[in-house]
This record gives sequence, structure tokens and C-alpha cells, in this order.
Amino acid sequence: MPSDPRYPIGKFEEPKSYTPEVRAKLINEIASLPVAMRGAVLGLSDAQLDTPYRDGGWTVRQVVHHVADSHMNANIRMRLALTAELPTVPSYDESKWAELVDARSLPVEVSLSLLDALHHRWTTLMRALTDDQLHRQYNHSENGKTPLQWVLAQYAWHGRHHTAQITALRAAKRW
Repeated sequence: MPSDPRYPIGKFEEPKSYTPEVRAKLINEIASLPVAMRGAVLGLSDAQLDTPYRDGGWTVRQVVHHVADSHMNANIRMRLALTAELPTVPSYDESKWAELVDARSLPVEVSLSLLDALHHRWTTLMRALTDDQLHRQYNHSENGKTPLQWVLAQYAWHGRHHTAQITALRAAKRW
């Protein structure tokens, strides 16, 4: 496994620019997340799904449910930024969400199906955004003003990041 299993693809780095080609690449990465996540967990038993991806980390099951929670929040925040002038969006304690009963016990198929539908809608919206819309922002209660083009980069990385946590665990365990 990598030296820091929390970040198997490295920490988030914002692109130097958001050209139309860069934005299209980011949106395509977001669009491909449901298939990649499905592939990452394909064939895992309940015992494997309930294995933490690292010491002290979330289980594979919790990671899958976290991605659905996080991407739902990002979609809603984007919609708010597109329909209101600099709306303030709340943060949430993702660690506490990961400990809720659904995140610890539901089959991962629930969140995989949610990601299929969510990403279909979300990337349809993303692909239609104008340059002006991509510069719209929301005010995150902890992180301040957040432009939508940054959201594209963050969530493209976020999906790859968590998928890699699962695939790195599988490789380490030879599953």
C-alpha cells in the first residue's frame, strides 16, 4: 500500500486553469465514478465490505455510503449557487454521518444505485453550464466562497480518491 493509505492518489491539487478541455475532463471523471465505484466493490463479501480500508479508517461500506452523501451535498450546493446569489451552505460532520446506522449496515447497492442516478442528473447539469455559471459561488460555512469550477475539480478528485482507497485495500489483501 502507499505510504499514506488515506491518500492513495495524493492530496487534492487544484488545476492551474479551467480551460474547456480541463472542465470536460473533470466532468467526465465525475460521470465515470459510479461505474468505477461499482467495479471497486464488485464481488466483495459482507465481511470484506466491513473491513476498514486502513487502521482506524472507515470500512469499505462506510466509504461507499460517504461518497453518496458527499456527492448529494455537492449537487445541492451547486444547485443553490446556480439559483441564489452567494448562498451560504452548511457544513456537516462526515465522520458522524459515517457512523449512522444506514452507513454502517445498508447494502452498498443502495448508494451505488443512488450514485448512478445522481451522477446522471448532476453531470447533465454540469455539461450545460456556461462560463459565467461556472464562476458562480456559494459561501461554505467553514471554507468561505467556493466557485463551481473548483467543485468540479474537488469532486472529480474525491471520487477517484475514495475508489482508490478501496482498490488499494483489495490489492493489499489480494481480494
